Amino acid sequence: MNARSPQRKDAVDAIIDQWAAVRPDLDTAAMEVFGRIHRLSRAMSDRAEKAYAPYGVSRGEFDVLATLRRAGEPYALSPRQLSATLMLTTGGMTGRLDKLERAGLLRRSPDPHDRRGLQVTLTEKGLNLIDEAVGAGLALQTEALSVLNDEQAGQLADLLRELLSGVPESR
Repeated sequence: MNARSPQRKDAVDAIIDQWAAVRPDLDTAAMEVFGRIHRLSRAMSDRAEKAYAPYGVSRGEFDVLATLRRAGEPYALSPRQLSATLMLTTGGMTGRLDKLERAGLLRRSPDPHDRRGLQVTLTEKGLNLIDEAVGAGLALQTEALSVLNDEQAGQLADLLRELLSGVPESR
């Protein structure tokens, strides 16, 4: 797999070349893939933060609102369900919920199905905000993906799905 395409070189290529110079015995094929995935993830995360800032939410807060929105009507989940979906500790979740509740984007109330539990529900303000913010996030992702044609984008999605299936999630 170390046969790199003759296309433009990037920062990962420079790193691979440095390793080849000092440790030619190393197979750096995995580094080429995961180095780029890592750099792409960081770059897109930074862009997402900027896209969500006009809505007054961070990427993490966006994720909470989006998870509630994807749950469908009545846009409600328990804090435990949110934590599990977002792979967050309950402490990390509490801070996000506190901020979003103060902003009027969600409300916490007793769970009607569990007297000991809470239910987190999007407010109308939160629903309107997430519907706008998700559009902004998708626009920046679509723009970034535009360097690929539809077939390439589909192949990449398929390859990443396959790769992800072989890596156990950790919490």
